[in-house]
Amino acid sequence: MYLPPIVGCVEITLLYFDDCPSWVEADRHLNQLDAELDDIVIVRQRVENPEDAERLRFRGSPSILADGDDLFAAADAPVGLSCRIYQTPTGPAGSPTLDQLRAAIANRLAPDQA
Repeated sequence: MYLPPIVGCVEITLLYFDDCPSWVEADRHLNQLDAELDDIVIVRQRVENPEDAERLRFRGSPSILADGDDLFAAADAPVGLSCRIYQTPTGPAGSPTLDQLRAAIANRLAPDQA
């Protein structure tokens, strides 16, 4: 069931598929941010097949969207069922760090102040 985002909030969507375990860490980070921030709504959506991946423009698991925009993907990133790699301060990882997510979401909440 689709629920429209709450007015004044940023809808954060975690797109994932079960065969890539990195989404669990991203989900843990998002849970922490959800507890910290009043202006976000977290939605989790499993991508089940290549057709879903294409329709959703899924660029690997986990993908994190803010109001439908991928917070970390390059425009030419491939679409499909794969595990995604993020560049973090400590090197490549399967999920952005909590601080990277916090900064990306803060930028969406107050773009003029980021």
